[in-house]
Amino acid sequence: MFSKILIAEDHESSNFSVQKVLEELQISQVDHVYYCDDAFSYLKKSLESEPYEVLITDLSFEEDDKKQLIKNGRELIKSCREIDLKLKVVVFSGEHRLGVIDLLFKELKIDAFVRKARSDSKELKKAIEAVYNDETYISHNLKLPVKSTNTLEFSNYDIILLQLLSDGILQKNIPKKLQEKNIYPNSLSSVEKRVNAMKLILAANNIEELITSSKNIGII
Repeated sequence: MFSKILIAEDHESSNFSVQKVLEELQISQVDHVYYCDDAFSYLKKSLESEPYEVLITDLSFEEDDKKQLIKNGRELIKSCREIDLKLKVVVFSGEHRLGVIDLLFKELKIDAFVRKARSDSKELKKAIEAVYNDETYISHNLKLPVKSTNTLEFSNYDIILLQLLSDGILQKNIPKKLQEKNIYPNSLSSVEKRVNAMKLILAANNIEELITSSKNIGII
């Protein structure tokens, strides 16, 4: 079994629940933090001696007076993956939208997803055991589509475009936003071409319908 695990969870009740599961599994070292920046700092420091084997993290973290560079679990996973490719990642979250969960596995290569619900302690235990055996795991009350056209055909670039549109940015102004963030391609023709392609995929007649459909399946 694993010997060193890091928990990133800002709710004390959930944090306590996770710790109890790890005690049952007899994990020798368990550290827990309430902020994403602290989690990343802990992980980075561990690489100097004995790296963490598993990161268990929520997706959403409430903002308070302590300013954070890494604001949510998705950003935390991405940052940690960049410095430690061997790290196993278990997401423990109340998220239930299959589109969002599907993308976590495909884009961020998480190893397990456990939904916060009844019997989540048992599910978390099963998830950690599965990940230890190099298997992926998802809560039994969730089932990802074997082949989902809606999520498989969307890239990180597409999600950025959709989010900008959802934030009220006009399509003609998106190239400037992309250029500011050094995201390519960032020409108006490229943006228009991809937006039209997404409309076809989701059978949307206009931008409003595209945004609504994207939210309904959990892409944004």
